[in-house]
Amino acid sequence: MANFNPGALVRIRNRDWIVLPSKDKDVLIIKPLGGSESEITGIYLPLAFKEEIPSSTVFPIPSENDLGSFSTAKLLFNAARLSFRNVSGPFRCVGKLSFRPRAYQLVPLIMALKQDPIRLLIADDVGIGKTIEALMIGRELLDRGEIKRFAVIAPPHLCEQWQMELKDKFSIDAVVVRSSTAAKLDRKIQGDESIFKAYPFQVISIDFIKSGNKKNIFLSECPELVIVDEVHTCTKPVGASISQQQRYHLVYDIAKKNQNLIMLTATPHSGKQPEFQSLLGLLRPEYETVDVVNSSYEKRREIAQHIVIRRREDIVKWHEETPFPKRDTKEVEYKLSQDYLNVFTELLKIARQLGVSHEELNHRKKFQYFAILSLLRGVMSSPQAGIEMLSKKAQQFTTEIDDGNNVETTNPVADSNDIDSDSLPINVLDKAEFPSTEGKKLNEIARKLVGIKDNKAEAALKITNDWLKEGFNPILFCRFIPTAKYLGEYFKDKLPKDTELLIITGEMVDEERKEQINELAKSGNRKVLIATDCLSEGINLQEQFTAVLHYDLPWNPNRLEQREGRVDRFGQMAEEVKAYLLWGADNPIDSVVLNVLLRKAREIKRQTGISVPFPDDSQSILDSLLNAVILNPQAVKEEQLTLDFGGNDIENNKIKVTKAYEQAAKNNNATRSVFAQHSIKVDDIEQDLQNVDEAIGKPENVRDFVLESIHHLGAQIIKYKKGYVLYTTNLPNLFSKIFDGKDQVKISFDSPTPDGYKYIGRNHPFVEQLCRIILNESVSEKIKKYSAARAAVVPTDKIDIKTTLIQLRIRNIIQDIRTSTDLIAEELILWGYKGSLEESNFIDEATAKSLINDVVANADWSLQRKVNVFNFEMNKLQEYSEILTDIVYERSKKLVEAHERFRKVVGGKRYKIIEPVLPPDILGVYILMPNRT
Repeated sequence: MANFNPGALVRIRNRDWIVLPSKDKDVLIIKPLGGSESEITGIYLPLAFKEEIPSSTVFPIPSENDLGSFSTAKLLFNAARLSFRNVSGPFRCVGKLSFRPRAYQLVPLIMALKQDPIRLLIADDVGIGKTIEALMIGRELLDRGEIKRFAVIAPPHLCEQWQMELKDKFSIDAVVVRSSTAAKLDRKIQGDESIFKAYPFQVISIDFIKSGNKKNIFLSECPELVIVDEVHTCTKPVGASISQQQRYHLVYDIAKKNQNLIMLTATPHSGKQPEFQSLLGLLRPEYETVDVVNSSYEKRREIAQHIVIRRREDIVKWHEETPFPKRDTKEVEYKLSQDYLNVFTELLKIARQLGVSHEELNHRKKFQYFAILSLLRGVMSSPQAGIEMLSKKAQQFTTEIDDGNNVETTNPVADSNDIDSDSLPINVLDKAEFPSTEGKKLNEIARKLVGIKDNKAEAALKITNDWLKEGFNPILFCRFIPTAKYLGEYFKDKLPKDTELLIITGEMVDEERKEQINELAKSGNRKVLIATDCLSEGINLQEQFTAVLHYDLPWNPNRLEQREGRVDRFGQMAEEVKAYLLWGADNPIDSVVLNVLLRKAREIKRQTGISVPFPDDSQSILDSLLNAVILNPQAVKEEQLTLDFGGNDIENNKIKVTKAYEQAAKNNNATRSVFAQHSIKVDDIEQDLQNVDEAIGKPENVRDFVLESIHHLGAQIIKYKKGYVLYTTNLPNLFSKIFDGKDQVKISFDSPTPDGYKYIGRNHPFVEQLCRIILNESVSEKIKKYSAARAAVVPTDKIDIKTTLIQLRIRNIIQDIRTSTDLIAEELILWGYKGSLEESNFIDEATAKSLINDVVANADWSLQRKVNVFNFEMNKLQEYSEILTDIVYERSKKLVEAHERFRKVVGGKRYKIIEPVLPPDILGVYILMPNRT
């Protein structure tokens, strides 16, 4: 049986196929000519049936039977290049992407290709696109044949989002591995393979594999590439919880292997230097002890090869428009109603009478302090949260108190990395011992909260309704589950009638959260989402929401940025987003948090563009500030609550926080300056991206092709607001299931995509099917209902000499010298010449493209006259076929140059062209004739 080289055409089952590279000489891997990746087939040749024995074939050249309207030549050209998946340029992955990557998003890819193994920390600001950047690396390694499997390890609530990104943007079907899916996946496996080996692409919940036997099995069968999301939850801080220690040791054990490892976080530096150092240690063990800012230039340069940290200001420097919205920030104050003010005053009096102090080491006093702080925060969050906490505590005065060995060393009710900590801190209240006489008082205070006038909720409702009228869809972030539920009830029947209201809390399992958010997305109505911090990290909400209201002030500025990053990110179509803080003007705790922490953080961000992490010792300073509010008798006045206490404690601690922030900003800026990626210039990759655009088509080429194809197929599409409305009725039946049988669909060719529109990119099934039906019918010998012309003779006054245009489809075989891996590279070129072919008066590709776009026939020649002109020219082409061979080799030479240029940028592996596949496919021949009649 004959051997077939990669790129060759073979005939099997009355269909033409392209031979793909195969590591096994007995296995022939083929893809239908004009077919999709899903149709790739393998044939075990020793056992092949008679009808499956391949035979060599060549692509049919155009004949006089293919003569048709020149107006469809552009349609055929775009159908061919938009169908390419194996791109000829140095970025192999772009042909498989359903979006056009921006130049800055290729920086991590270039950095990764320099390394073996890859060890990369991508720590770009919230909303720049870390997911896209990481998955482009994975897709590129797959398309280069360097890996066969990869896994994404993510917090459980982000698994489905990763799965969707892989499917929609990278054409990769991944399974989600978590406690609720593992058994079902396992049942589908034949044999005794584990789920970690059986499925090549996985999104795994980190909490599912962070310990025990599952961890050991995963480590033993670890794929070649591992991506770890939200890696700041996997650092190794002093006094880490068991859960975080398990996460850290999982990633640490992966890093010890020879796997490619990519870690993602928007907050690499939590403000605690040991945590940041532990992240560096996951890149290389010796980096954990390196003081990056104060180390030598050589060491900083070395570490910088593994870290990407960029602000939005860094992105703007690249030569392309990146649509980030303008963020409108504002602080909105409210004043407590008199009844609410009385409740707060009574609680502060109880705190003073207890005389609690966070500085006392006595564990009873320590828990009293934490309990009072919890009660104050809960009561000021909402009446419902206050009622539940006060009632619970009022029943627990006889609770056994732990001995001092179990005392918490940090404030357990302050914001932390635990984004699901939206339950009331009942455990803190349980551990606190109050005098039994206080139980009655707490019950009385709880009763006073029932039906109390709540100016905070009223202020939030006004802001929300104002935003809805202005066209904004808001998210309101609450600290506690009871508050979110309470606010939902308060808002019910008070919003405009066409408004959808959704409440999401940590009580819901991840699948339920996803289902409800997806269901909300289907609604064309205005939307309001009330959520706890279970949605403040990682979740992409920019397609549905455009505003954030901090109903409860976060006690950590990192949480402020994370919340706002749900809507203020790449992909947000609104030109402006809102981000308001709601705070109690007569609530001294709100005043402390706002004045001392949050305002300072926002001031630094405005000045530097950096979201400064919580300073290392700010929690203890915050404790001191809050303790001063609680204990100072001057803090409570019957007429008014104020921060003007006349003492120095608060002012002194404010100065400490300011200094801590200034030092943190200085350190952060120094760290970022080390990892600014200034060594990679836009010009190094922009030209290659432009070449790829020409080779496979830009988004506007996709748009033009779809619009022309729909009209060509006899269907209708009209411009509508920010996109188009496609009427599917007259399309062939095979398109029906793509749009779930809908008669009309709103579509857009823009990314980011307007709300309510379906994005149509070059890899969308709709585009793939349009390309396939036009290509296949154009080269078919059967009835051609939807074909485009492969040949035309065009009399026109646009030229003064006969000009011939030829569409050539070229395949080259690229080899990785190191691994001897063969890759197929496809491209379509538009080539031509003036006068006779033997005169070699060739035209460049830009001229050829302008002719195919602009020339129209202005005379009607007889068919026989066209046939005569066409056959004469085709005879010349066959007589001088070596000219086409020269064209193919010239293109191969340019391809080598592009790869060599790219190799100088990335270093490392080297690729070479073995041989172009000959003859090239002549897809179309169009002869433009001067019209002198």
